[in-house]
This record gives sequence, C-alpha cells and structure tokens, in this order.
Amino acid sequence: MQRSIWVYLGVQVFCARLGASGGSAANEPEPPVAAIIETTLRTASGQIRQFAFDGDGDTCFVSDQTPCSTDHFTLVLDRTVAVKSIVVTTGRPDGNDRLEAGSLEASEDGTTFSEIMKLVDGVARGELRGRKIRAVRIRPRAELKRPLAIRELAIESEPAVAVFKYPIEFIVDVTDAPEMREWAEKVAAVCERAYPMINEELKAEGFKPPHLVTMTLKKDFRGVAAASGTRITGSVKFFSDHPDDVGAMVHETVHVVQRYRSRTNPGWLVEGVADYVRFFKYEPGKLGRINPERARYNGSYRVTAAFLAYLNGTYDQEIVRKLNRVMREGQYREEVFKELTGKTVQELGEEWKATLRRRARV
Repeated sequence: MQRSIWVYLGVQVFCARLGASGGSAANEPEPPVAAIIETTLRTASGQIRQFAFDGDGDTCFVSDQTPCSTDHFTLVLDRTVAVKSIVVTTGRPDGNDRLEAGSLEASEDGTTFSEIMKLVDGVARGELRGRKIRAVRIRPRAELKRPLAIRELAIESEPAVAVFKYPIEFIVDVTDAPEMREWAEKVAAVCERAYPMINEELKAEGFKPPHLVTMTLKKDFRGVAAASGTRITGSVKFFSDHPDDVGAMVHETVHVVQRYRSRTNPGWLVEGVADYVRFFKYEPGKLGRINPERARYNGSYRVTAAFLAYLNGTYDQEIVRKLNRVMREGQYREEVFKELTGKTVQELGEEWKATLRRRARV
C-alpha cells in the first residue's frame, strides 16, 4: 500500500542588520533560506521530523516503522542555494540505529534526484563546491530491521539554510470527520510555518515551547476552537462553513505557546495577546474596523489586540512580550501597565479611544 507523504513546514529566520561598524545594507548577507520536510515515514512518539535539522546533536528524528528502499526523508528548500558541503549523521545520540545501507541524494529542481554519496558507518560527508541544490534526500538502500533515525543534517551554503530554531510537529486527528483531513493537514502546516514567528513574539529567557501539538476536529464541539495545553480542538461545522478562517487556528497555536498556568491572568488580556499576534503579525490588515464609541481596552480578542498594537507603537515595542512574560510567570498585576508606560491601563484606554475617534473623523 502506498504510504502518504506528510509535509512539515520549516522556519525562516531573518538575519539581523549589521551594526554601526558593519557597513551598508548592500553588503549584508542574504537572509537564510527556509525549508520544509517531506517524508513517507510517520514519527515515533516525540521524535519529530524537525529534530533532524535543528542544529542540536542531542535530538533526532525517529520513524515509527521500519523503512524500505521506497521510503525517504527529504529536506526541501524554499529556493535553490549553492551548497559547499553536507554532513548527514544518522542514528540516535547514543549511536544506535545508524543507517548503514543508505544514500544521500540531491535535486536542483526539487523533483528529480540523483545520488551524490553513500552513507558509510551511518554518516555521509561531502564537499559539493557550490553545487546548486533545492532539495536533499536520505534514502535507505534496502528494507531495514530498525527504525530510521536521523540525528542531524548540516548544510554549508550560500545563502545559508535556516535550521528549525523552534522544532515543532502537529499531529492531526480527524477521526470524527475523515473528510476534513486534507484541510486539517494544510492548516497544521500553516501553523507550523507560523510557529517560529509566534515564539519570537512571545519569547522569554529560559522558556522552551512545546515540540508536539495535537490538532483535533470534533463534530460535537461548540464554538470555533480552543486550546488546552498542547491540544487544539476545532469545530467541524465551523471550519466546514469557514474553511478560509485559518487564522483562528493560528490564534489557538498562540495559546499553546503562551503556556499560562495561573488562573489570575485576565481573560481579556490573554485573548488580546493571541489576537495581537494573529492580526498584527500573521495576517496584518485583516483586523477590521474598531468602533471608537464601543471600544474598551478590555474588550478582549481583536479589540484588545488593537489596544496592544497602540501601546506597542506609542510606548514600547516590547510591551506585548513583557506582558506575556508576566502572565506566563503568574505575576500579572494591573499596575504592570503603569510600570511599563507611566500611565494606568484606564488612562491608556482613554488615550487609545481618543486616537480612534480622531481617525474616524478623517
């Protein structure tokens, strides 16, 4: 039986601009190229695909089945790069389950592959001298008696290829609605693509986001969607009627990253932060009009998102990240707004509403 191809999107990390002594923008290196992983193999528990390209030798991808010669694990780049060298290390960190009989293949167009080297003692290492490559593929040369384990794939190229800084994998559960599988897998891929952006917006020293998220669609779920821990549940009816509302699932993915454990956090701010990331980072321009006469800073969701965007642009471009950190640590107090801006949240709310009124008159 032909196995399904599972696609997991990678991340794109943009280079920082050069400092004062670094020269002009014309001399800056190109931003790293993003990548996705395509494979015929399902993931063993917790050993996600993106671990094979995260720059961490203590993690690895492991398949949940023994592969054969028709299976593959492929890194596909967003665009072609000039590759100087490639190193592939298979097996687990303890050295077990190395791929002894395997090949490393490459493709310039992402479709047609040819072998560039064989794995020796579970490793492939080669100098490619600037060869143009769009995708690299690891393929067993025979049926294995153990899972496929890939510890790390390292590529030196121009421009560089971005590793998965925030490795993530979404598991889709459509048992209740098999007809929604194609939609759910596309949305899961979108959420994986958005995951690094979400984590950059809500990052804090020492915080490590989850690596595995389960997305389930249920016919009896009331509402749109909800997140609890690392589980997201969505309504079959709502998303059948509104298949383009992918942003709702991105919103729930923000909740996964928020990782709040305290029940003292105000709901309006929790939802406002999630919608801020959705409407001002993921899909800017789709917030819609805010009625200045009905707007309240604690109106929740997109209304509070607009309030936070005002604070971000007027007072502190780190304010959402700082509010998120306080809530994540269970230390939220209303006085935090005055500590960060010099004004109470009520004063800030009235100030924001005044700007809305001025804009409405233009």
